[in-house]
Order: sequence, then C-alpha cells, then structure tokens
Amino acid sequence: MTFKRKIVHSSFTLLAISVFLFTESTSARAQEREIRVAVAADLKFAMEELAKEFESQTGTRVEVTSGSSGNFFAQIQSGAPFDLFFSADVEYPRKLEAAGLVGPGTLFEYAQGQIVIWTPADEPLDVSRRGWNALLDPRVQRIAIANPALAPYGRAAVAALQKAGIYEQVKTKLVYGENISQAAQFAQSGNAQAGIIALSLALAPGMKNGKAWEIPAGMYPPIEQAAVVLKNGKNKSTALAFMDFIKSASGRKILQKHGFAVPAEKQQSNDSTLRGSSRPRKTESKG
Repeated sequence: MTFKRKIVHSSFTLLAISVFLFTESTSARAQEREIRVAVAADLKFAMEELAKEFESQTGTRVEVTSGSSGNFFAQIQSGAPFDLFFSADVEYPRKLEAAGLVGPGTLFEYAQGQIVIWTPADEPLDVSRRGWNALLDPRVQRIAIANPALAPYGRAAVAALQKAGIYEQVKTKLVYGENISQAAQFAQSGNAQAGIIALSLALAPGMKNGKAWEIPAGMYPPIEQAAVVLKNGKNKSTALAFMDFIKSASGRKILQKHGFAVPAEKQQSNDSTLRGSSRPRKTESKG
C-alpha cells in the first residue's frame, strides 16, 4: 500500500507539474501576442482603428494608452512598460533614441498633423468664415489649447497665434488641457467657446459635426509625428510587425482617413488635401 501511495503521489506530482508548465507556456504565448502602445492624444481614434485591424489580421492584441507626448516621454525614461511609443512630434523619440532607450533604427515618422480652430455646431460664431477673427469676438471668453509645455499641438497653437499677430490679444483667454484630447473636450463641453485642436480630433465621433477652420500649415512649425520601438519592451518582434503594419498601404489609408498626412503624401507638392496650403482654407469639419 505504501508503494502504491508513492506511485499515486508521484503521478499526481507529475500531473501538477505538467499543468503548471502548460499554463506557463500558454501564458507566455499569450503575452507574445500582446503589445502595449503609448500614443499621443491626437492619435487616439486612428490608433483604435489601426489596433482593431492589426488584431483581426494577426490575432495580436494591442493595448492602447493615450495621453500627452511629454508625459509619456517622462514615463518611458522612468521605465514605463510600453513596447512602442507614438509621439505627436519627432523630438521626444529622438531624445529617447539619444538616451539609448530605443531599438536601433526603429525611429519612423508615421504622419504629419495639422491644427484647426473648432467650435460646436450650435455656437453662433461662424468660425469657418471668420477664421482668426472669430477668436477676437467678445463672446469668446475662453480658447482651449493643449499645454504647450507638454504637447506639440499646444506649441503649434501658440506659434500660429503669434504668426497671426493676435497672441497678445487672446493670451488671457487661453485655457490649457493636459493634452490635445482634453483641450478638445473643453471646447466640446462648452467650458471654452473655441479650441485650437488637431484636425484628427475635429474629424472624430462627437466632434465632426462642429464648425472648423483649418489653420494654414505655414503658420506653425510642421507637426512631424514619429514612433519608436522601445528597447525595454517585452515583445520586440511583435512591435516591429505592428510598425510594419503602420507603414503599409492599409495603415497609411487609416491614418489619412483620420486627418493625417503620411510620409508618401508629403513628397507630392500638389497634394494639399490633408497637409493644408499656403492660403487659408475655410471649411466645416467633415467626417
């Protein structure tokens, strides 16, 4: 009986070890099919569609966290567990690359953003006709922009206001969102009567019915948006595959749909549909 009990005990132990090893192996494979991506707030809706399409093609889950590029830059320096970082400018990825925190040769400019003056559909100001002058209207008490200390879109908004020659007149009206998404929420909710926001957000659900005037691209520094695969990420091969998907025709098409110019477009000097032009374009947002 003692010998039999030893056999049963040994069999149970082997079974337990097998179950444990199988569970660990399954968990490891599941982790290999998941990547964590930090994305600038302007990319939120485009990235949701990109992630969904990539998952449908590959079975890989893309966990997306959106926020300000500046905050992500600080978090990544402190070891935040992301596999990829999609910034709203190229400078933060370059700084991470210089610090040795980026996979060699992975820095990639995936898009160029642009900004618009946006007001809700029921706002009496005709921003699509008045452009900059709408911000000088006495009825506009607050103008939402992203915090220029943290967000490239905030810096672009300040530069454009200065170029237009109205910054000193409106600077006391400015209210700052932590990122461009929060600035858009201020304008959408009525906490600000207008906002200078990303075109990608003006085209997003809940905002595409508002009124918008596209700020000429020459009035602010190019918003060159870049991404990197992070050196400390757990799933580098999968992260590289996702980066390749962003570069693909289907990835570029999704970015264009959401109001971004993609690198191939920027070589075509006659294409101003997404890039903006040297003269003001007055239009309502269309989705």
